[in-house]
Amino acid sequence: MTKKHIYIFSPSSAVRNKPAVRRGVARLKAMGHEVELDPATFATHMRFAGDDETRLEAIHRSAASGADIAIITRGGYGLTRLLPGIRHKAIAKAIDGGLQYVGLSDFTAFQNAVLAETGRTTWSGPAVGEDFGVEAEPDDIMQACFDDLVSARGEGTGWRLPAREAQDKALEISGTLWGGNLAIVAALTGTPWMPQIKGGILFLEDVHEHPYRIERMLTQLLYAGALKRQKAIVLGHFTNYQPVPHDKGYRLQTVVDWLRKVVGVPVFTGLPFGHVPTKVCLPVGAKVTLAVEGRDAFLLWGHLGHHDHRH
Repeated sequence: MTKKHIYIFSPSSAVRNKPAVRRGVARLKAMGHEVELDPATFATHMRFAGDDETRLEAIHRSAASGADIAIITRGGYGLTRLLPGIRHKAIAKAIDGGLQYVGLSDFTAFQNAVLAETGRTTWSGPAVGEDFGVEAEPDDIMQACFDDLVSARGEGTGWRLPAREAQDKALEISGTLWGGNLAIVAALTGTPWMPQIKGGILFLEDVHEHPYRIERMLTQLLYAGALKRQKAIVLGHFTNYQPVPHDKGYRLQTVVDWLRKVVGVPVFTGLPFGHVPTKVCLPVGAKVTLAVEGRDAFLLWGHLGHHDHRH
C-alpha cells in the first residue's frame, strides 16, 4: 500500500451524514494515509456546504494543500454556481505538481471545467461519505481501483457487456475520455466550461432520473452536436428511478436503442461507474483506448504519470 496525503473537502452539498464521512476518514487512515480535512468540510449554508465564497476557498485550499489526492465528501448540488470563480491556473499548477482530484456526481462540473480551461486530467471515482463511509465494508472493487489510482498502478478497467452488445469483430477506438454525470454535462452545454472534445469517448451516468428525463438530456447533447462528434459513448449506471404505469413499456433500454439509432457511433452499456457501490476510477481528460472483443470491453489508459496533461 502506497501511503499518500489525502485532502478532503466539500465543494457542493452540505454533509448531512457526518458519521459516514468520519467512517470514511477512519478507513482511509487505517489504510495508512495521512488524511487532512478542509476547515469547511462540515460547513452549512442552506443546502450547501457553506456559501459560495466558502466553497470556492475550500477548492483553492485543496489546490494549495500539497496533497497527493483531493477527494470530495459528497456530491449533491452547488458546483455549477462556482465555475466563474475557480482559479484554473492554480488548479492546473497543483495537478502538474502531482495532485489528483477525485470525485463524481456534482463534481462533474469541476472536472469538465478543468478540462475545458486547462486540458488537465482529473479522476471520476469515489466520494468519502457514500463510498468509504458505508456502515458495512466498502466495495472491494471500488477500494482496489482507488488503491491503483493512489499508487499509480491503474492502467485501465474492464467489464462484461450485455449479450446484445457483443461484437463479432474486435473493435478498438482511441480518444479523449470525458463526461460523468449526465445532468451536469447537459447543464454545461453552451457554457465556456463544456469541453469541446472531438473524436472522444464520452461516458455518462445518473441517479434519480426517469428514462424520459435521461432521453431529454441526451437530445440536448445530440442537438448541440456533442454526441455526433464522439467516436463512442459508454453508459454507466442509471439508478434509483421509478417506472410509472404511463410508461407502457418505455424503459431505459428504449432510450439506449433510440440513442444508437440517432447518434451513428458505437454505444456500449454496463460501465461499472455511477451512484453504485462498485465503481472504478476513470481519468477525465486522458487519452484512452476502448477495446471490445465479443462481450469483453476495456477502457485502457496505460500508465498515467502525475504530470500527464494535454492541451
